[in-house]
This record gives sequence, C-alpha cells and structure tokens, in this order.
Amino acid sequence: PMLMPNGAAGAISLDLGARAGARTAVSACASGVEALALAIDLLRSGEADVVLAGGAEAAIHPLPLAAFANMQALSRRNDDPAAASRPYDTDRDGFVMGEGAGALVIETEEHAKARGAHIYAELAGGGVTSDAHHITAPDPEGLGATRALRKALDASQASAEDVTHVNAHATSTPKGDEPEYTAMKAAFGAHVDNVCVSATKSQTGHLLGAAGAVESVLTVKALADRLAPVTINLENQDPSIPLDVVTGTPRTLPAGDQVAVCSSFGFGGHNAVAAFRTV
Repeated sequence: PMLMPNGAAGAISLDLGARAGARTAVSACASGVEALALAIDLLRSGEADVVLAGGAEAAIHPLPLAAFANMQALSRRNDDPAAASRPYDTDRDGFVMGEGAGALVIETEEHAKARGAHIYAELAGGGVTSDAHHITAPDPEGLGATRALRKALDASQASAEDVTHVNAHATSTPKGDEPEYTAMKAAFGAHVDNVCVSATKSQTGHLLGAAGAVESVLTVKALADRLAPVTINLENQDPSIPLDVVTGTPRTLPAGDQVAVCSSFGFGGHNAVAAFRTV
C-alpha cells in the first residue's frame, strides 16, 4: 500500500472521511492541474460539494535522478545550483528536480458561502488534452498545449483578453520552454504581449506531479493579492521567447475582474491547464 500511486489519495480520504471518491490523476508533470479539472467535474456533476485536489511527489532518489540525467533532462550547473533553474534564459540546460506537495479546497459557491469560507478565487475552468506526438518530447508546434489553453478559456467562458497572468510550466529545458511560448501565442494571439508570465520553477525546482498543484496555489495567491511572483535566474532572455516575464520584483496585477492561468505539461504528451478568475 505504501507504493500504490493511489496511496496518498486513499490515506487522505481516510483522514478526512471523504466518501465522494478518492481518485488519482497520474499524468506525470500535468497531474496536479489535471486533478483540479477532475475536481470541477465532480462539483458540476453534483457528485460532491467540496473536493480537496492537488498533487504530491517525493522523487529525490538515485533511480529517477539517474534516469533524468541519462536522458540529459537535468541541468549540469552543479557548480552553481542556486542558479541552475533558468527558464527562458539562453543558458538554460535542463531542470532542477525538487519535491513538494500542494492542494486546494475546491467547492461550490453555495457550499463555500454556507460555511463562511474565505474565497480566494474561482476555479473557472480546466482544459486537458494529449499530444500523441512523443513519449517525452513536447510537440514542437505546441498544438496540444494550445488546445488545452483554449479549452480552459472556453470552459471558463473567458476570452484571451481576460487573461492578465500565466504561471507557466517553464521547466528550463532547451526543448520545452519554446513550444509553450508557441502555444501561448496561438491561444492568446496578439494579447500575449499583455500577459505577465511567472516561471516559478526557477525558485522551487521541478516538483513533477506536484508542480501544477503548487503553481496553482501560487496562481490563486497572485490573483487574491494582485501580485505576480518573480522569475529568478533570467539574465539573458531567449529572443525566440519574447514573453513579458516577471523579474526583479513581483508585478502588480491590474484592478478589476481578470483571469489567471496555470499550465502543466508532462511526459507522455499530457497537457493540463487551469483558469482562475478573481472574486
């Protein structure tokens, strides 16, 4: 039972007495955000009034480290580990593996108000797709990621112009960061220049199955506090990725209603996007 992929969900359901279902999304680095999409389905179908959704990963172990190193996915900047995770930088050479967990309490508006909950943001919609391109490499044209972004916006009844902030997947790999920009450009059009982007893996490392969950927490906090977190270690931005990346100090988000997006993409061609709206 300690090795089952569904073990964490089972243990948490025992602890909380959760009986609407204890489900496990296993879609590599997209798992945490896909869990949020599943939560939306549970709530909108009426199967549950409140869902605890997120992700956890503890993969700092010789076997996965050796595997990622063998496929040259890890940064080799061992002499300067604090600066090794460098999303969008011309000198990026791979990701830095981390460990962690994150979860959000997702519930219907009626249920939240009835118990007097503090509502940070609305989980407005999710989009889940698959590339069917390669087991590890992303589609270089970002077609699956584009569809996931569009599905999340459509499910949220939002337009590209409503989006002010994106917490990007941005792993700091040479082949991964550029297709994500291609997808954002396709989904947002010319408005992509008006969207501020945070690549928080520069600070946390890549949390694998927990990445999307932790980054969703950061996206919710960005909306609630009107403050987008910074991307560190970006010294020479890749000219092929001309995003408005938040660096130096946190960026103040505009007043008024707006949407923020959290994107996660995983080995196997998994794409998952969550769209959050201010309340």
